[in-house]
Amino acid sequence: MDDEVASRLQPLREPMADIKPVVVRRRRRGWMVALLLVAAGAGVAFWLHPAPVHQQGARGGQRFRDGDLGAQPVAVASVTQADIPITLEALGTVTSLSTVTVRPQVSGQITAIAFTEGEMVKKGDFLAQVDDRTLQASLHQLQGQLKHDQALLTDARLDLDRDLKLTSNAITQQAVDLQRATVQSDEGTVMSDQAQIEAVEVNIANSHIVAPADGRIGLRLVDQGNYVTPSDSTGIAVITEMQPISVLFSLPEDTLAEVLEQTHGNAGLKATLFDRNDTKQIAEGTLQTIDNQIDPTTGTVKLRAVFANADGGLYPNQFVNVHLLVRTLTGVTVLPNAAIQHGAPGTFVYQLNDDSTVSVKTVSLGPGDASVTQLLSGLPPGAKVVVDGVDRLKDGAKVTVPDNSAAPTAGAGSPAQPQAEGRGSGAAATSSTSAVNPGNAPAISSSQRQGLAGDGADASGDAGRKHHRHHRRDGNGNSGSSGNGGDSGEAQ
Repeated sequence: MDDEVASRLQPLREPMADIKPVVVRRRRRGWMVALLLVAAGAGVAFWLHPAPVHQQGARGGQRFRDGDLGAQPVAVASVTQADIPITLEALGTVTSLSTVTVRPQVSGQITAIAFTEGEMVKKGDFLAQVDDRTLQASLHQLQGQLKHDQALLTDARLDLDRDLKLTSNAITQQAVDLQRATVQSDEGTVMSDQAQIEAVEVNIANSHIVAPADGRIGLRLVDQGNYVTPSDSTGIAVITEMQPISVLFSLPEDTLAEVLEQTHGNAGLKATLFDRNDTKQIAEGTLQTIDNQIDPTTGTVKLRAVFANADGGLYPNQFVNVHLLVRTLTGVTVLPNAAIQHGAPGTFVYQLNDDSTVSVKTVSLGPGDASVTQLLSGLPPGAKVVVDGVDRLKDGAKVTVPDNSAAPTAGAGSPAQPQAEGRGSGAAATSSTSAVNPGNAPAISSSQRQGLAGDGADASGDAGRKHHRHHRRDGNGNSGSSGNGGDSGEAQ
C-alpha cells in the first residue's frame, strides 16, 4: 500500500524540483534591480547636490548667503572736456594732375631710345630719335629752290628799276606795270619756299622726341627699330606727373553746405589720406576745388585735394580713404562712445552714484569722432558713466568698480586686481580664468555669471544649484556640506 502511494506522488515531486530554481533566479534578479535603482537614485542626488570642495565654491556660497551676488562688476569713465575734430570720410582715387602719352609726330624708324623705364624726367629731356634722313634731304631740296626763286626775284626787281628810270617816250606804262607784277609774283614764290623749309624743319625737330612735361615715365611701348607713324594710338611711353598729385573723392550733397561754409574765403581745408584699411596715415594735403554740379544719379559732389607726394608714395588710380577736416570743436564736454546706449528712454547712459548704484540718465548728444561724442545736456562734467558691463544693468542696480577701472576715456587702463568682499569667512576669490575686457571690466567665469544673474536675494535658489552643478561636471564635488543642505532637500 505504501509503495503504491509513493509511486503516485513521485510524478508530483519532479515538477516541484524544476520550479524551485526558477523562483530562486527571479528573487536574485529582483534584488539586483532594486540595488541598481538605489544606486541610480543616490547618483542622481549626488549629482544634483554635491558638496563643494573648492575654496571658490565655499566663498561663493558665503557671498550668496550675504546677499552680494547682485553687485555687477563694471568699468566706468568720466565726463570730461576735450577737442573734437569734425571730419568727413570718403573713398578717394589718386589722380595725376598731368598724364601725357608721348606719340611720334612724323613717320619713320626708331633709331634710338634714350630713357629708362620708371625714371623721373624733366620737360625737354631727350627720349627717342626717329630716322630723319629723308626730311634732311627734303630740306636741302627746298633750300635750293629758295635760292633759285630769290635770284629770279632779284632780276625782276632790277628790270623794274630800269623801266622806271627811262623816259616816258622810251617805254610804255603797260610794260612798267607788267614788270611790277612780275616782281610781286617772284616775291610770293620766295615766301612759299620759305614756308616749306620751315615745315620740314619742324618735322626734323619732331623726329628728335623730347619729354613734353615733368613726371615719371612709364614702360616703353615700342622698341628700337620699330616703324612708327603719327596715327599710332599706343605711342612710345606715358609720362605721369607725380609731384604734386591729386585725389578725387565724393561727398553726399547734404554735407556740401558745411564744406562751402568753411571755404568761402578760399581757405583750403586739411585733407588726410589713410590706406585701404583706414589705419595707417599716408599723406596730408589741402582741398583744392569743388565740382560745379551734383551728380543726380548718386546725389554726391566731387572734390579734388592736392598732395605734395614728396616721397612718391601715392600712385595714380590708387584707392585711399580721405578724411576731410571741416572744423574743430574746442573745449567741449565729451562722453565716451562706449557709454552711449539706445532704448525705450531714447539715448541714455548709466551714471554711477555715490552709493555704488547706477541710474539711467537721458542725454542729448552732438557730433563726435571714433572715441568720444559731444555731450549737450543730461550730465554734469566729471560724472562717471558705465562704459563696460551694461548687459545686466538696470536703474538702481548695485555695481562694483575695480580700483583701476575709472579712466577718463573708455578702453584705457590695466588689468583689474581682485577686490576683497570683507564679509563672512573672507574675501571671495575670483576664477583663475577671469580676464579684463577692453573697457577694464573684469570678466567673470561661467559659475559667477550664473550666480550673478539675479538682484541678490532673488537669486538664492536656482543660481546656487547651477553653481554647484557646474563644479560637479568638472568632477570636483563631494558629499556633505552644511551650506547646501537646504538646497538638496528642496531639490529632492
